Amino acid sequence: MKAVILYDSKTAGGSTEAIIDAIGQQLAESGAYVEKAKCKAMADYSFVREFDIVILGAPVYYFLVSSQLLAALIQGNLKKNLKRKKIALFLTCGSPDTLASVIYLPQLKIHLIRNRILAEKIIPPGALSDTETIEEFVDDLLYEYEKTLKEGRASHTIEWSDDALGLLHSIPSFMQGKIKTVAEEYAAETGCREITVAVLMAAKDEMQG
Repeated sequence: MKAVILYDSKTAGGSTEAIIDAIGQQLAESGAYVEKAKCKAMADYSFVREFDIVILGAPVYYFLVSSQLLAALIQGNLKKNLKRKKIALFLTCGSPDTLASVIYLPQLKIHLIRNRILAEKIIPPGALSDTETIEEFVDDLLYEYEKTLKEGRASHTIEWSDDALGLLHSIPSFMQGKIKTVAEEYAAETGCREITVAVLMAAKDEMQG
């Protein structure tokens, strides 16, 4: 599993980054490959397509999720590149969970309606002194991710037409696995039981944005 943590924080080396590092370490200990990247509103987020899970995290300032992450979703191309990605969310703030879940998390979730959200958590700034909160978030994320893999294996078998297989095999070998996965996910999502050339091209176009 490849995961990337996209985060925003106004304080370098502050509690939010420390929490991110703790999440990344626990994921790495589970066998995942993990990277992190600080959000800039107008950055190019096409790189997130290479990851199985995208974790979005930020602090809350004055009742708003930190601005660069929100702006990347609203004004930048992050939302476009998160299409059909599995997501996990966390916010660092001192508000009670109930309040934060009603006021703060929806500021992100409204832009992720078509994504599958594996886990979400409100993490208090002092969570590093109580690792149970972070462990719970990572455990939930990993459990739900494994669940999606099992669901995929249990779903109906998708056939490939001879023409579509021929086209797939004409693609450079290092890209075939990714395109095959995208095509099968696209077919499952759209209810196709057979991947034809038309379905393969539609999935490829969607992957390229």
